Amino acid sequence: MITNTDVVVFTHDLRVADNPALSAASQANRVVPLFVFDNRIITSQKCSANRLKFLIESVDDLDGSLHKLGGRLIVRRGDWVSEVARVVSACSARRVHVSAGVSAFSARRTRALRAIGLREDFEVVEHPGISVVAPGALLTGGGTSYQMFTPYFRRWLETPWRTPASTPSALRVPNDVVGGPRFTLHDLTQQAASPHVIAGGERQALRQLQRWTEATLESYAEIHDSPASNLTSKISGYLHFGCLSPLDVASRVREQPGAFAFVRQLCWRDFFHQLLAARPDLADRDMRDRGTPSGAPPAVIAAWSEGRTGFPLVDAGMRQLQTEGFMHNRVRMVVASFLTKDLDVAWQVGARHFMKWLVDGDVACNQLNWQWVAGTGTDANPHRIFNPIRQSERFDPEGTYIRRHVAELREVTSKEIHDPGDDTRDTCGYPSKIVDHHEAIHEYRERLRVSRSE
Repeated sequence: MITNTDVVVFTHDLRVADNPALSAASQANRVVPLFVFDNRIITSQKCSANRLKFLIESVDDLDGSLHKLGGRLIVRRGDWVSEVARVVSACSARRVHVSAGVSAFSARRTRALRAIGLREDFEVVEHPGISVVAPGALLTGGGTSYQMFTPYFRRWLETPWRTPASTPSALRVPNDVVGGPRFTLHDLTQQAASPHVIAGGERQALRQLQRWTEATLESYAEIHDSPASNLTSKISGYLHFGCLSPLDVASRVREQPGAFAFVRQLCWRDFFHQLLAARPDLADRDMRDRGTPSGAPPAVIAAWSEGRTGFPLVDAGMRQLQTEGFMHNRVRMVVASFLTKDLDVAWQVGARHFMKWLVDGDVACNQLNWQWVAGTGTDANPHRIFNPIRQSERFDPEGTYIRRHVAELREVTSKEIHDPGDDTRDTCGYPSKIVDHHEAIHEYRERLRVSRSE
């Protein structure tokens, strides 16, 4: 009997359920499940301690799941391409299976590994798995990626989804392949994670999805814009790291009462992924130019970053970000609008700050959502402005969310909490507003008018 060995390299697919790369690799006589802590990611300034903590927990959970199948996870650290190639050489593998990414960074790694494969006689096979519908599967009549969400959503709903990949019943890992040590957060970074970051891992993800679906899915359309309810699914981090298959999630809930609004959010995720796959430069560059923002002094940007703007909803969101590595989506739009419109700061500044803290810090979703709010992305409306006080009154009318995250305002009445008076601010030790919203927006619109007339 001829023995063949395949390697499956886990990236943003840290699960055993509906993992096409793992399923394909398991067809070989022997399979080597591999995860590499890529030094270029770990040492990057964009790398969040919150994501690293979540990643470590997810990798450990994946190892536990593989053990139940008779396998184990080989863990290495170093240059991703070099480490994968070393493992392939050590086990004389014929194929490497990996889930296809959408970022320029992911594409460069895969190209470099494929080049080594051509020299050393192994094949690199990419598989779907990080989205419901594969990026590039849906194109406009002109053969380009969709730039607007609504027509993409219509096509997405009409398109048959792939059949979820089966979970291997058993894995046989060669004994002579040696993995590295298990890593702690301290091994990978000197930064501390936020105190209330959710736990990583596929098993935790499935429990969270089950609890939330049973308790909240039916009312999702009514409550998802309410930060006070604290009833959003909280699965974005699990989707980012692939602890959950987005296809599996969408397939599970699609026919359930109340699912349409939630499934639509999964489509937004696919929409941004297909856009970044087609235009990797959008991670840093405007899709549509709206001129150079005037900017704000470092002290003002620091006040925004630290939740000291004097606008309670903005400050609550920024403080939630630091304590949980998460922020409610409605509030994300408010704080992004405040930075890009009230303070007239480039969206890239805010996107970098979010990536510093978010567990779900996904390049496609984070950067392209920032562009959407800034008016430089798929929705080119630079005049969409979120008034932070009106948003607070509408979506957190009792001030519950604000009190949860802004300790100074916990005793302030619901009537005053959205915009405390000067005496209340002095009494509570809460800062004055760093800008006048109406004046700031007037100046922002005037700059737009002038730039468009030039």
